Amino acid sequence: MREIIFRCSSIGKLMTEPVTVDPELVTDEIAEIQAKKKRTDEEKAILADAKARTLSEGAKTYIRGLVAQEIFGVDFEVSSRAMEKGIRCEGESIALLNRVRGLSLVKNTERKTAHGLTGECDLFNSQALGGHDLKTSWSIGTFPIVVADCVDSIYEWQMRGYIRLWNAERWYVDYALVNTPDDLIGYEPITMHFVDHIPEHHRLTSWVVERDLAKEAAMDIKIAAARTYYAQVLEEFDRTHQLGAAVVANAAKTSRHATPKPQPQPAAPLQAVALPELF
Repeated sequence: MREIIFRCSSIGKLMTEPVTVDPELVTDEIAEIQAKKKRTDEEKAILADAKARTLSEGAKTYIRGLVAQEIFGVDFEVSSRAMEKGIRCEGESIALLNRVRGLSLVKNTERKTAHGLTGECDLFNSQALGGHDLKTSWSIGTFPIVVADCVDSIYEWQMRGYIRLWNAERWYVDYALVNTPDDLIGYEPITMHFVDHIPEHHRLTSWVVERDLAKEAAMDIKIAAARTYYAQVLEEFDRTHQLGAAVVANAAKTSRHATPKPQPQPAAPLQAVALPELF
């Protein structure tokens, strides 16, 4: 089996906090600690380590979906008008960022893979040792006007993946508000989508994620656990979806005990028959 590599955009799904320690990791020592009402700092550390190596149920569900995609060769990613706008208006959003921030960044086309991660970031500023991930807002109604509305745990871990791959110090999540293509608007008020009249510096909100080596170490632990679980799910599917030996044996048994069909008998040889003389 190939070694599974996780996209930076999916790391946040692996990092969700589990409710309890994975039963497979519960040793006698851990069970004894769990039964206590008061725990020492050392015991708390032991539990924390076991929990760090535990995947949440949500993470397991996500991994099972990845296995299904590999088995059936189908990408489960769905499209939407908001995603379509992000793709089609990316150039406008980059231009807006450059004008407002006084930058001259160009679209990155390099994909990096390391540490069980793979990613292709939007923009990287080598001079500042930092990158930018552009989020083109769907409309005025979805555009975050303060940093508090930007913060998102899935995006945070995605940025931490880019930071790791590009060995950066920080990564910015930039929300840009630009006009929506006419054919995507649908029945929504056009005033929510035509925004050129708004000052450009009012149409860009940025949130920065600073590098944290401890969180990168936590990522390594979760990725290792996710790879193990991925292999287990794939093995279970292979084991439970074979044309099993029992089925084959049953078919052979049925064949042996079936009442033999009567075989057609060869036709008797034709006998010469004397016909009466007519003339």
